[in-house]
Amino acid sequence: MQIYLPIAEVSVNAFLLLGLGGLVGILSGMFGVGGGFLMTPLLFFIGIPPAVAVATEANQIVASSFSGVLAHLRRKTVDLRMGTVLLIGGLIGAALGVIVFNYLKSLGQVDLLVKLCYVVFLGIIGAMMFVESLNAIRNTRKGTPPKRKKHGWVHGLPFKMRFRTSGLYISVIPPVLVGISVGILAAIMGVGGGFIMVPAMIYILGMPTKVVVGTSLFQIIFVTGFTTMLHATTNYTVDIALAVLLLVGGVIGAQIGTRIGVKMKAEQLRILLAIMVLAVCGKLALDLLIMPSELYSIAAEGGH
Repeated sequence: MQIYLPIAEVSVNAFLLLGLGGLVGILSGMFGVGGGFLMTPLLFFIGIPPAVAVATEANQIVASSFSGVLAHLRRKTVDLRMGTVLLIGGLIGAALGVIVFNYLKSLGQVDLLVKLCYVVFLGIIGAMMFVESLNAIRNTRKGTPPKRKKHGWVHGLPFKMRFRTSGLYISVIPPVLVGISVGILAAIMGVGGGFIMVPAMIYILGMPTKVVVGTSLFQIIFVTGFTTMLHATTNYTVDIALAVLLLVGGVIGAQIGTRIGVKMKAEQLRILLAIMVLAVCGKLALDLLIMPSELYSIAAEGGH
């Protein structure tokens, strides 16, 4: 069943969009990521213009993340205090990101920037997570307990705060900086930023894995909601028809994903996520390197 998307100006199969939304929703519930880092490139692959994909995907992430957070709140695996600190940074970052996005859109360079950002970030994050997950699995098999840093550079910073749910007493500066970087990514790349947020919360802030997923999703809801609003009011690139179809699939998928995630070990989840990240990175890099079938495209003046 073909459906015409008015803002994206393309016709797409409605069931394909529902399926993509469901798939990314499952990943959202399993890994604590908004899923945008996979969904946005998938939208590129089916012909959605990058500017529309970025702005609309931020909208879909809100729904799938909200669905996932409800499941985690029931299990009491959300650190609301840490989530609020990350959120403050995230809102600042999102505002900065939209300013950069609008400037590049006026130059007509936004499509290339978005794709390059994806290749670089997905490549780095995917490789790091893959290596770390392999080491964790190896240590588990040997029976070596995972090394937990009790004191690092994070603990020497001022403005300390106690986060009871995470069992931490650390400076608020690192969480705010993590939030800002994730907010910028949310605006420029149409991602919740979970694929950066989750490793940062585990390795930089030292949070326990079981609390990380729910807390990450809590922060993602508000940052991506704010980003969507800014894109809708400044760029007019949010396609409601596309968002609704992705949203329905995403909400259902997130509930399924949360149930699957509980049954799997943390190391297994991380290595699966790393493989997916690297696969998407490889496909995007190939698309940038291979000569397109059509060398020229017609676009309105100003990159719209």
